[in-house]
Formats: sequence, structure tokens, C-alpha cells
Amino acid sequence: MTTSPSTPTIRQLATKELALLTVLLFLGLAVMPLVIYNVGQAVFGTYGGLGYSDFFGTLSTKVRTGDIVAWFLILSPYLGWQCLRLMIFGWRKSGTEKQKP
Repeated sequence: MTTSPSTPTIRQLATKELALLTVLLFLGLAVMPLVIYNVGQAVFGTYGGLGYSDFFGTLSTKVRTGDIVAWFLILSPYLGWQCLRLMIFGWRKSGTEKQKP
């Protein structure tokens, strides 16, 4: 069984997924806490701690101790992207099935 030049190999697909996970994990670790802190400041007022560094320190402590909510927050960009991909896949499959006689 040979693959055509346009068909990606398992290694290429794994590399692409790992790069995607890395970028979205960076967003979850660096950008999401900053956005959450700033939105929280605007909506609820000042944070009860000592500012952003205290907020980020609390979040990173919870991640290191295995708090499931903190991990969900960190992984939410990747999980959201995977859910979107799954919905698009299902939508495409359901559209092609209806067109067949």
C-alpha cells in the first residue's frame, strides 16, 4: 500500500497536532489568565489578592496540585478547538450522507 505525495503521514499529522497543542497550551497558560484577570477587574472590581502576580501564582499553584478546574481552564483553548473540529467533521459527514440516493 503506497501513499500519494499529497497524503500526510502519521508523523506529519502527529507533528501538526503537537504544534497545535503547544500553541493552544501557551494561549491557555499565558494569554487566558491575563484576559480573565482583566475582565474580572472590569466586571467585579479589584482582585482580593495582591494583583495579577498573586492571581497567576494562585492559578499556577492549583495547576501544579492537580486541580481539575484549573486544568480545564488551561486546556480550554485546545478542547474548544477540538470540539469545533468534531462539529465540522460531523456536519460534513451528515451533509454528504443526505445527498446520496
